[in-house]
Amino acid sequence: MNDSPHQPQCFGILGQVFPVGEDGLRHSPEECMVCVHKTECLKTAVSEDGGLQVAEEKIDRAWQARRIGFFQRWARKKSIHRQKKDQGGKTP
Repeated sequence: MNDSPHQPQCFGILGQVFPVGEDGLRHSPEECMVCVHKTECLKTAVSEDGGLQVAEEKIDRAWQARRIGFFQRWARKKSIHRQKKDQGGKTP
């Protein structure tokens, strides 16, 4: 994802700049907090397929916490599946 020589090698890579922590939630690493590119980097990381992955994780957490019902979960996951398919991404 690194399109500029001024950006770090990890720029926009979801697993590096916004990894899943031990608690199952995503957190930015300490080294990202001091980076001048952090805002654009995170925006890039959660756009496109990365954003769909994060959205799907949020749906799963809401389902587990019983904040959404079966049909709402199904509809949202189906929408994400369609978006991934439209983008040419891999779908399970």
